[in-house]
Amino acid sequence: MNKKVDVSNIILVGKRITLRAFKESDLLDFYNYCKVPGVGEMAGWPHHKNINVSKFVLTEFIKDRKTLAIIFNDNQKVIGSIGIERYNETVFLELANLEGVEIGYVLAKEYWGQGIMVEAMSLVVDYLFKKERLDFLLCGHFIDNYQSRRVIEKLGFSFIKDSVYKTIDNEIKPVRKYILINKEKEI
Repeated sequence: MNKKVDVSNIILVGKRITLRAFKESDLLDFYNYCKVPGVGEMAGWPHHKNINVSKFVLTEFIKDRKTLAIIFNDNQKVIGSIGIERYNETVFLELANLEGVEIGYVLAKEYWGQGIMVEAMSLVVDYLFKKERLDFLLCGHFIDNYQSRRVIEKLGFSFIKDSVYKTIDNEIKPVRKYILINKEKEI
């Protein structure tokens, strides 16, 4: 079953990055990576055509309190996000007696391939298992998104099943789903 996680007061600090809730003052940084073709598309949404789209999405992030901003410590810029989302319980009936969430993420293109997302996701996994005491985490990637697959594999997730995802543009895309079990809990 899904567990609601409120990110409002979460601050997680790594070697190169800090994770925290989004603020209105993040708008320009947010827009600067969301407008780049190919970034959003890897996560199922079209790149932002103008700053008003970014402002709308940022307002939703702040209101919904489920998405963390990834801040690069060296320059204090927002370079990505990690969403702690509800998973589709009808697709994962076998998880009905356990508490979990699905994690999604995006990173500015100029930071790809540097291990930053593995660092960020490691902080989130640790927090969700140790502080929120979740039983499991789900994560997925589009079949052709090899970068996300590598992040998921490096974090120790295991393949659970293939599924489909309906993008914002109503395109149905195949998705590979993975699970990570909290080893500190008896499941």
